Amino acid sequence: NFFLKNKLFSGMLKKTIGFAGERSIPLLFRTTLRKWLRLNLESLNPSNPAGTVCLFIDEFTNYNDTEAGIAAVKLLTSLNYRVITAQHDLSARTFISKGLLRKAKKIAISNINSFSDIINDETPLIGIEPSAILGFRDEYPDLAGVGLKEKALKIARNCYMVDEFISREFKAGRIKSESFTDKSLSILLHAHCQQKAISSSACSIEMLSIPANYKVTEIPSGCCGMAGSFGYEKEHFEMSNKIGELVLFPEIRNSGSEVQIAAPGTSCREHLKDGTGRTAKPPVVLLYEALRN
Repeated sequence: NFFLKNKLFSGMLKKTIGFAGERSIPLLFRTTLRKWLRLNLESLNPSNPAGTVCLFIDEFTNYNDTEAGIAAVKLLTSLNYRVITAQHDLSARTFISKGLLRKAKKIAISNINSFSDIINDETPLIGIEPSAILGFRDEYPDLAGVGLKEKALKIARNCYMVDEFISREFKAGRIKSESFTDKSLSILLHAHCQQKAISSSACSIEMLSIPANYKVTEIPSGCCGMAGSFGYEKEHFEMSNKIGELVLFPEIRNSGSEVQIAAPGTSCREHLKDGTGRTAKPPVVLLYEALRN
């Protein structure tokens, strides 16, 4: 991270890999989520859980947004859910987005095999980064091939963004508003494109509305303009910013400093930071911070 923060080194690196010079490079967290879980998960899991979830450790949360993963695990275990993990591959999202479908297919098959004996109605697969976890629901059944199609569909039926899962459990009465603060907070939400296409922004709104006095407003924006790696590439930087300036950036700039910005997508949060100077948090982090002590 020292080198990534260094203007000279980071400038050379951006030039070498084709990053826009104006972009900040996402920093690595001081530990990986996998390592943190090895050291802490056993002590956090409840002894008499209300349910069990299997956490998909996507590459973005594992290396960069580790704090979001830690918050999700602490939130779920505090709400009396047991969290388990499995050895699995990358999400395949970056390969799919670049059209490298042969490699994506190999990863999808590997992950289907890793989870097929674990994931079911009673043990759903939960993920934090929308573009990563929703691949199980969208592309994986098509990439699986005939032999693994049924296994892929079984996982897809039991695969959720963490926002979806918590919203579902709240509606079922297994999570209570009383577990959270009664303080007031205004939240502006920018939902991820993959989330809006495959799932819905409603789950994030519903989850963030569990604390009684939290008010959530969704920004009426389309794509933030980043589109994964698209906005990092120097030839697309200007286009990326123009898209952000259509609705998203002005809405955030016109909001007061007391308003919290929420965005489930990692690249969305990076784009918002570069474009507006404001820090957006993953919705699951905001809900964790709202837990009563």
